Amino acid sequence: MVVKTVGLKSFLTTDIMTNLNKAIYDARELGRGKMLTLGLQHMFAMFGATVLVPVITGLSMSATLLFAGLGTLIFHFCTKMKVPAFLGSSFAFLGGYAAVVSMGEAQGLSAAQSLPYACIGVFSAGIIYFILAGLFAAFGAKKVMRFFPPIVTGPIIIAIGLTLSGSAIGNCNQNWWIALLAIIIIVVCNIWGKGMIKIIPILLGVLGSYIVAACFGLCDFSAVKEAAWIGVPFKWENTAMSVFKDPNWGLIASAIIAIVPISLATMMEHIGDMCAISSTTGINYLEDPGLHRTLIGDGLATALASLFGAPANTTYGENTGVLNLTKVYDPKVIRIAAVFAIILSFCPKFSALISCMPAATIGGVSLVLYGMISAVGVRNIVENQVDFTKSRNVIIAALILVLAIGIKYGANDAISLGFTSLSGLAVAALVGVILNAILPGKDYEFGANPDGDKAVDFEINPSLRK
Repeated sequence: MVVKTVGLKSFLTTDIMTNLNKAIYDARELGRGKMLTLGLQHMFAMFGATVLVPVITGLSMSATLLFAGLGTLIFHFCTKMKVPAFLGSSFAFLGGYAAVVSMGEAQGLSAAQSLPYACIGVFSAGIIYFILAGLFAAFGAKKVMRFFPPIVTGPIIIAIGLTLSGSAIGNCNQNWWIALLAIIIIVVCNIWGKGMIKIIPILLGVLGSYIVAACFGLCDFSAVKEAAWIGVPFKWENTAMSVFKDPNWGLIASAIIAIVPISLATMMEHIGDMCAISSTTGINYLEDPGLHRTLIGDGLATALASLFGAPANTTYGENTGVLNLTKVYDPKVIRIAAVFAIILSFCPKFSALISCMPAATIGGVSLVLYGMISAVGVRNIVENQVDFTKSRNVIIAALILVLAIGIKYGANDAISLGFTSLSGLAVAALVGVILNAILPGKDYEFGANPDGDKAVDFEINPSLRK
């Protein structure tokens, strides 16, 4: 039997029923002990990247773990319990969080007071998933995606990484030796590592540099001693709902405008993840349960997480790598990992331990991640063979990059419109989408180049996507 294609990915010829039966057989043969062990392995595979987002942004660590677990379970429910995907923190929204915090600080708010406004923007981005899922179901991917071609999404992704680079260098300046150690561990594990080592380079980079920093007395663990063993994973003042007690409507509007366009890039990442999981398991999930269901699951998980002060969610390539290594495709294993994450979220002492991580460790890891975000933007452009001999493409890319970076590092860090302020990324995204729509010469067709369509990939190890 040949897997039916949907114009997004030409899957290898395979027997679907054989793969399904094998997954069921493996689950029965493994037993509870091995199933729990595999679930724990999946949790650790996502762990390094998932906890890094709250460390960088200042969002709640406990809430992040809670809604990574809950978000995964919600995704499985929306996809009829069929897709073996884990949802963890998305790196794509880091630029959005940073932009909103910067705008909030310019208006006299602290970073902690500004983050709930960013969460409102992320909530709005999650709602966009529902709209896109409906449009995909009604009109098909080709008609919808023609408004968001690589000439728009590629430069925006490049700008996200570049606008974040300053904060990474600032953290590295705290102790360059610790930062360099984190970078070296990540590079060595990612390039020369084998098996699980290759899948979790971020986690190993964080642990290695953190342990060395602790050995040299560079970490203050007093908060860990004071933290309770059991507690509620989130606080009301950190949630998006807390904003409406005394709302700053201008900052709310700015947050939405700055962050919603990022969902266009994460949607492409989502499609790539679904293709990768389908290719790994030999089961076409884009057809059944369908891309519209997976998008709804991802969007609902992101919207719910943001309401309670947790980062946006996305399907994780690290866990796809684990599927590829273990050859156990039963979604129950992923749900076990989700339960482990939920249990861990109720331990404030663990969150305090993560929060004690030195800034230099965060800087070293961020330096790699931010650079890779920009690099995948370049990859998005290259793999889609964007023609830069066309003046329209040069103009669109040029304005996106210059506006995003220029406004970010300008005197005011934003453009004031009287009633609100727009970040560089928000202005760049709006200008890019509008120019692409009105300038003649559009030649992008979604589905014509499957590898290019899914070239948006924020994972640390894209080589795992087979």
